[in-house]
Amino acid sequence: MAKILLVEDDPLIIKIYTTRLIADGFQVFSAENGEDGLKLAEKELPDIVVLDIMMPKIDGFGVLEKLRNHEMLKNIPILIYSNLAAEDEVARALKMGATEFIIKANLSPTEMVSKIKQYLHPSV
Repeated sequence: MAKILLVEDDPLIIKIYTTRLIADGFQVFSAENGEDGLKLAEKELPDIVVLDIMMPKIDGFGVLEKLRNHEMLKNIPILIYSNLAAEDEVARALKMGATEFIIKANLSPTEMVSKIKQYLHPSV
């Protein structure tokens, strides 16, 4: 069973995705700030991370940097999922090692779950 880590400060988004991903057979862990997200990543070694940018304690860029510099976590796909749509923010995230930058407003929950599955099962 694949492990998914959601690092998102909006409890409603966490609830929507957790419910949907568990129904699809995934194990889901979530954190509402970057600091807790890093701790969970180290503890659970997720198969994929869905990461918001604007969060308390440590923002998504800080989390992304720490994950990419962590020996055991550096190769995990990281999907940035944010409403920050400025070109420089997208470019920064991709340059820092994000697997993909997804703008929240452009993807429904169903489409986001499909995107997660693509990275977990590339041949599907």
